[in-house]
Parts: sequence; C-alpha cells; structure tokens
Amino acid sequence: MKTHFDELLDFPTVLNFKVMGIACDELPDLIIAELQKHTPGDYTTKITPSSKGNYHSVSIPVTVTSKEHIEKIYTTLNAIEQVRYVL
Repeated sequence: MKTHFDELLDFPTVLNFKVMGIACDELPDLIIAELQKHTPGDYTTKITPSSKGNYHSVSIPVTVTSKEHIEKIYTTLNAIEQVRYVL
C-alpha cells in the first residue's frame, strides 16, 4: 500500500474503522477476533444496519501505533469473507 498515514498522523492515535459486511450475527465477533491478533484490547462496536437489512456497518475505535499497523489492520479486516468494505 502506498499510504501517507505517517505524514498525517501522530502515533499512537485512535482511528475509527468502519467495516461494512453482510448482515450476520457473527460479523462483530469476526472483526474483533482479527483485531485481537494485532491490537489486543477491549473493543466496543456500534452496529448500523442498512435500510434493507442486508448489510451491517460496524464502527470500532482502534489505537494504532504506526503506518504499517494501520495497513495490516486494513488488510486483515478485508480478508474476512463476510466483509465487503473497510473505511
């Protein structure tokens, strides 16, 4: 990834990741399980269903420590089968 997070942010900092995926009960648990591998901690999620209920948007604040850390989180979350987008 060619990102410029290191030029824009002072680390460590808290970023709010928004993960959009198929509406299923286990989506928040899958996201948190992947985050625990790279950034152990207690997470609180905010889940917003789409207007038709087919998708969920999961917002989750994460403390990141570097540009590489952010990129790893994006890559890991995108690898979850039920996830469609990570913002």
